[in-house]
Amino acid sequence: MEMRSAPSTARMGASTRTPNSAPCLSFVEPRHARQGTAWPRLAPVAVAFSLAVDGRLRSRARCARRALEPGNSPEDRIRNFSIIAHIDHGKSTLADRLLEITGTVTKEDMKQQLLDSMDIERERGITIKLNTARMNVEEDGKDYVLNLIDTPGHVDFTYEVSRSLAACEGALLVVDATQGVQAQTLANVTLAMEADLEIVPVLNKCDLPSADPDRVCQEIEDVVGIDCSNALQCSAKTGEGVPAIIKSIIDAVPAPTKSEDQKMRLLVFDSFYDNYRGVIAMFRVVDGSISKGQKIRFKNSGKEFLVEEIGIMIGGARRPVQKLAVGEVGYVCANIKTVGDARVGDTIIEAGTEDEVEALPGYTEATPMVFCGLFPSESGDFDAMRSAFEKLSLNDAALFFQPENSVALGLGFRCGFLGVLHMEVVKERLEREYDLDLIVTAPSVEYQLLMKDGTETTIQFANMLPPPIDIAEIREPYCLLEMIVPEEHMGPCMELAVQRRGIYRTTSFLTQGRALLEYEMPMAEMIRDFFAELKSRSRGYASMDYRIIDFRANDLVKLEVDINKTTANPLAQIVHRSRVTEFAKKITKILRDEIPAQQIKVIIQARIGTHIVSSANIKAVRKDVLAKCYGGDITRKKKLLQKQAAGKKRMQAIGKVNVPSEAILAVIKQT
Repeated sequence: MEMRSAPSTARMGASTRTPNSAPCLSFVEPRHARQGTAWPRLAPVAVAFSLAVDGRLRSRARCARRALEPGNSPEDRIRNFSIIAHIDHGKSTLADRLLEITGTVTKEDMKQQLLDSMDIERERGITIKLNTARMNVEEDGKDYVLNLIDTPGHVDFTYEVSRSLAACEGALLVVDATQGVQAQTLANVTLAMEADLEIVPVLNKCDLPSADPDRVCQEIEDVVGIDCSNALQCSAKTGEGVPAIIKSIIDAVPAPTKSEDQKMRLLVFDSFYDNYRGVIAMFRVVDGSISKGQKIRFKNSGKEFLVEEIGIMIGGARRPVQKLAVGEVGYVCANIKTVGDARVGDTIIEAGTEDEVEALPGYTEATPMVFCGLFPSESGDFDAMRSAFEKLSLNDAALFFQPENSVALGLGFRCGFLGVLHMEVVKERLEREYDLDLIVTAPSVEYQLLMKDGTETTIQFANMLPPPIDIAEIREPYCLLEMIVPEEHMGPCMELAVQRRGIYRTTSFLTQGRALLEYEMPMAEMIRDFFAELKSRSRGYASMDYRIIDFRANDLVKLEVDINKTTANPLAQIVHRSRVTEFAKKITKILRDEIPAQQIKVIIQARIGTHIVSSANIKAVRKDVLAKCYGGDITRKKKLLQKQAAGKKRMQAIGKVNVPSEAILAVIKQT
C-alpha cells in the first residue's frame, strides 16, 4: 500500500484563502493540479514554502517506506498468516477483500477469487494450488507487512497445508455463520493447533438473514476448544468487518522470531513450473537472508543452483527484489528444471554450509494413496496423452504414472494420486488443457503384502496380486472418518458406515440437531462413491473428512471375472471376503445387461480362485432355420435343428466374445 505524506501547512491553510488572491505560477504548479485536482492559487512565497515542507515530509515518507521494503523489514513489523476454512465458507472471498482494502490490488484489477489461478478452482469454489500475497498496511501510525499464504483446504493436500502452516505464526479460522463447524474445518484447525499457531476465529456471512453467530460461536468453543468471546464477525462479500480483521492480525498474530544462528535457512512450501523461468519455489525465510546471485542448495535433494531472481508476490503477480530477510515470504528462480528438485517441505541453505546447517523438520516425500488406470478413448491419442502427462508432471511432483497395456482398453497409464479429489483434478486438467477424451478405471488403494517367505511388498492393483498360496497376509490402509450430519439423518448415515465395514468410535453432539460421527474405515471402501452416497442419505447436508491412520491385516481376496473362460483383467478387484457375494452378483448382472447377444452363448462367471461365486448367461443369437419349412415331415425339421446345433457347438469352441468398452466402464462406475 502506497504511503501518503502528511499534508503540508500551505495546503491546510489554503482553505481560508480566496481562490483569486494571487496569480498562480505555472512552473511551480503542484502535482495535484497537474492531475486534475482543484488547487487554490497561492502566492509565490507560499508556494515555495509549501514545496519545501512537502519535500521534507515526502523524504520522511520515503525513508519509512524503505524501512519496510523487502530485505529491510524489521521482524516485529511482519505478520505471516493463513486462512483455514471448509469448502464454500468464503476463504477466497475474504482474501480478495483483504487485498482490496489494503490497497494491494486496485478495484480495476480486482476479480473474484483472485488468488485462485485455475478455472477448476473457480468453478468448484475450492483452492487446489496455494498462492501468496504481500500486503503493506498502516496501523496506529506504524507500518506493517502482512504475508498471506493461501492454502488448499482439502484432505488430499494435507502435507502441503502442514508445510504452509509451518511458514506462518497465525491463522484465521473462517466459519460460515449460517452453517457452523464442518468436517474440514476440524481437520484444518487441528493442523494449525499442532503447528502451535495463534488462531483468530472469524464468522463470515453475518449479513445473511439465516446467520446465527451465537450458535456458531458456541459450536467452535465446544468442538474446537477456542475461546470465541471476541470472535470477529464480517461479510467477506461486502467488506463489512474486514478492517477489524486486519487490526486483529496485527495485534494477535506473533511476529517472526529468529534463532541465534544467522546462516540462511528457507522453508519451501510450494513450487510450480513456469514455461519461461523453469521451476519457481515459494519459500519463507526462517534464518539469515537470501540475495540475488547467491548459490543455494536444497538440503534434502542435494541439488545446487545459482539464484537468478528472487521476489515477492503481490496480488498474484511477481515483483523482483534484491534481497529477502528473516520472516519474509517470496519466490526464487534458479534455472531449476524439475519440480522434484524443489519439493515441498525441503530446506534451502547456502551452498557450502550443508555440514553446518540442519534441515528444518517435517520434510517427507508425497506418497500416492489412490491409484487408477487412465486410457484414451481413441487409441491414436496415446502419444498425445504421454506428452500431456509429462507436461503436467512438471507442475505436480506427487503425480505418479507409468505405461500400461490393457487387453480391453488398449494402451494407457497406471497412475497414483494423493486422493480422490487429486485424481479428479488431474483427469479434468488433462481433458481441458490437452483436449483428451479419457477412460478411468475403478480407483484402488495400496496394499501391503506379507509373503510366507518373510518378505514384504506393496501392490496397487488386483492384477499385481501373487498366487494366494504364497501370501501370509494382506494389509489395507484404514482412515479415521469424521462425518458431521443432521440429527434426523444419523440412522441412514451410520447404516452406510457399517455397510462399508466401518468401526464405530464415538458420537458427539455439536449443537442441537447436529452430530459428529467418528468411524475407522478401510480406505478402499471410502473411495468407492462413499461421499456421493452420504450426500444422498443426508439430503446434501452432511460433510466428511478423513485421514490415514495405519495398515491392518484383513481377510481380503481377489475377485476375478471370466467371460467364456477368458479372464477380464480390468475387472479384477481386491475385496473383503464378507462382501464377495454382493460384488460378484452385481458385476455379473451389469455385464449381462451391457454385453450384446453374440452368435455363441456367453457365460459370465465371477470367481475366487477356482470357486465360482456368481454366474450369468447370455443366450446366443439364433437364426430361424425352420422358416422355410411349410409343413412336411418332422424329421426334416429335426435335421435342420441338429445341423444348427452342431454349428453352434463348433463356433462355441473357437468363437470369441466381443465385449464393448461400455460394458467394462459400466462395471467400473457402478462398483
